[in-house]
Amino acid sequence: EVMLTSERYRVQRLPFSHLSDRDVAFFEGIMPGRVITNPEELKPFNVDWLKSVRGCSKLMLKPQTTAEVSQVLRYCHERNLAVNPQGGNTGLVGGSVPVFDEIILSTVLMNQIISFDKVSGILVCQAGCVLEKLNEYLEEQGFIMPLDLGAKGSCHIGGNVATNAGGLRLLRYGSLRGTVLGLEVVLADGSALDCLASLRKDNTGYDLKQLFIGSEGTLGVVTAVSILCPQKPKAVNLAFLGCQSFAKVLETFTTCRAMLGEILSAYEFMDEKCMELVEKHLKLSSPVAGSPFYVLIETSGSSSTHDEEKLNNFLEQAMTSGLVTDGTVATDDKKIKASHRFLFLRERITEALTHDGYVYKYDISLPVGKLYDLVTDTRARLGQNAKNVVGYGHLGDGNLHLNITADSYSRSLLDAIEPFVYEWTARYNGSISAEHGLGFKKKQFIQYSKPSEAVFLMQRFKAMLDPKGILNPYKMLPFGS
Repeated sequence: EVMLTSERYRVQRLPFSHLSDRDVAFFEGIMPGRVITNPEELKPFNVDWLKSVRGCSKLMLKPQTTAEVSQVLRYCHERNLAVNPQGGNTGLVGGSVPVFDEIILSTVLMNQIISFDKVSGILVCQAGCVLEKLNEYLEEQGFIMPLDLGAKGSCHIGGNVATNAGGLRLLRYGSLRGTVLGLEVVLADGSALDCLASLRKDNTGYDLKQLFIGSEGTLGVVTAVSILCPQKPKAVNLAFLGCQSFAKVLETFTTCRAMLGEILSAYEFMDEKCMELVEKHLKLSSPVAGSPFYVLIETSGSSSTHDEEKLNNFLEQAMTSGLVTDGTVATDDKKIKASHRFLFLRERITEALTHDGYVYKYDISLPVGKLYDLVTDTRARLGQNAKNVVGYGHLGDGNLHLNITADSYSRSLLDAIEPFVYEWTARYNGSISAEHGLGFKKKQFIQYSKPSEAVFLMQRFKAMLDPKGILNPYKMLPFGS
């Protein structure tokens, strides 16, 4: 375990008030039995999922309603107490745990579905609903959530919105900036902003919800979400393919998009190092072996015969033209088992990496043609100093997950990686965070993706909506914000 807080970031605690017994008594009065002060009980909520950052909060609150969140924030605002909103705590950039002793405001009990309209496909629910639970509920009604993530079993929809989470379905259904129709948010001073529209079209004034989508808990606490859900596809097919080079992976994508059109719902790639680690640490075998690159293609549509025909035509074309050297398809007869196995392999790469040692994780957006060059260049730069350098991700939307493993954390290795990776990304007009946000770990690097004028404007929004800076301090915006 590494305390990033102390070593790399030399961050000073801002002059917030310190928690008193009187404060705890006030919160107990609002939500008796839902105020946690036991240090042992607080431990898992003070550490992030990667065990890379740790805070020392002495208090966690578990509100059930927007009214309770309002009361909490109004009080904290008056008392100048800092607050760390927390959902499922699955973030990868240290955004969901305290840096010092901020009060943890957990949405874990805000897990009610408010309404679902089967005609429009619009779901309204509280922020603490777990993504997988929402998907299960919707599947019974013939719908699905427009996003799917490896962390779906524990991440909350409010946290997904706050970080503008991407994931496997983005290629087909777009980002949360498009599928979220409305939000209810509690501002720093406790006032509740109800923009929980259930309309596809609403052109009245500024689109305020966009300010909170991707704001990582720094501008307000999302308490409820209205989201547009697609119908559950009647036919889902998966293909797992082997390609001999990254150029072939790109060409396969172009062919795939042209031939599969609207039924293409995911196009994921991974290098052979990823597969080796999954096989080694998780004992999962790859359905296709011996290729430098692997591609996972998913199609979702309304007619299985139509979709299978399209997929088979594409595969035939890809095989005969030499784009793909090996492949296997999951269609109806063996579909369920094989599909789960393919997706399972892809979703569990993160887990396999954590078994390989200490992991340095980078989530980058780049023009697709340049996507893998960063992996190759990083591998060459680090040489024997790194155990493994691997690349995988959502090729369809230009999102690379670059991961570097070593036996243990090393400051010199980190210095060799950063800011090299960020400078490389900026050179090709990429983004240093495609979908995980900036959180605590990346906030000092925002200038690699945004001009100073943009950062200044962000700081002004923050100062206006949270004048005392009590919401998720030390995160997202660079120091001096």
